[in-house]
Amino acid sequence: MTPPRTRRYSLAVAALAATASLAAAATIPAQAARPSTLHTPLRAQAVAAYDFGHPDPADPGRERDIGRSGTALSLINGGSAMRVTDEAYPGASPALQVRQQNPATAGNDDWKAGTWDAEGMSSLDAFRSARGATVMGWFKMTGDNPALNSNTANPSDRYNAIGLAGVLSGTSDGHAVRALLELIQVNGELKLVALGRRLDSGASQTFAADAPWEELLPRGEWVHLAATFDFRDGTLALYRDGKPLDGFYVTPGDPWELATTPAPHRASPTDPRGIKIGGSFPQNTRENNACDCRMDDLLFLDRPVPAGAVAAEYRRMTRGH
Repeated sequence: MTPPRTRRYSLAVAALAATASLAAAATIPAQAARPSTLHTPLRAQAVAAYDFGHPDPADPGRERDIGRSGTALSLINGGSAMRVTDEAYPGASPALQVRQQNPATAGNDDWKAGTWDAEGMSSLDAFRSARGATVMGWFKMTGDNPALNSNTANPSDRYNAIGLAGVLSGTSDGHAVRALLELIQVNGELKLVALGRRLDSGASQTFAADAPWEELLPRGEWVHLAATFDFRDGTLALYRDGKPLDGFYVTPGDPWELATTPAPHRASPTDPRGIKIGGSFPQNTRENNACDCRMDDLLFLDRPVPAGAVAAEYRRMTRGH
């Protein structure tokens, strides 16, 4: 049997340093995790919403859904230790820490969150034949991104994407999505993107922000992001701190097959197989696109939220009105 592949000593030292830094952060005992005091219209309308202040009383390694679907999340590989004290905005609940645990060694132990069912998740049936979707939340880069690629033999290879949050497609293997907020390489350059797939059997479309991703998500700073997807007309949009971002569509032509399929145009009539947060494969079969970051107040809606509502959501969180 081939022994586990070990990367360079310097990378191992860096991993130990990162682990020590993470250990210094205050984690929240499950019984002490407090919910956010903020209640917003979009949170009330969300199919699924997570503030990471609602641990499951029977299993603190699961997070209850405060949206309307009741879709609980698993805090994968880290359990309740993934809840940390770090306010994304005044009055916010604990945040979720996700990260690669052992970048110097091939493995499958990255901290991420999500849920997955090969038969489709009936609790997420609002996304069945949906006219669109929105994924939004608070994000803070806390480490070295993109992460080292634990699936290749090259000790300096890094993933070509940084997983944030998304709704899986109805036929997903744990990676393919219906609506995703992510950082991914576009024309050889890492970009913040909204990536959507209208039809399970079809191609995806990507809307990429023009600005460098390091400017949009500077390390150590909380940022509010939103991605919207309108399956009716093929439009996507990105927002940062309530303001729309300039960007461009990556795939030419008609990847969502709007011109060749009858209207009204909606998503496939299938239940999503789940939600992924901080990386792919929420069934925990593979480490992929890990993010060294924190997240809070994640919302998943079954419609494209208009620009004014995105701005109002950000304003309520940061100003209280």
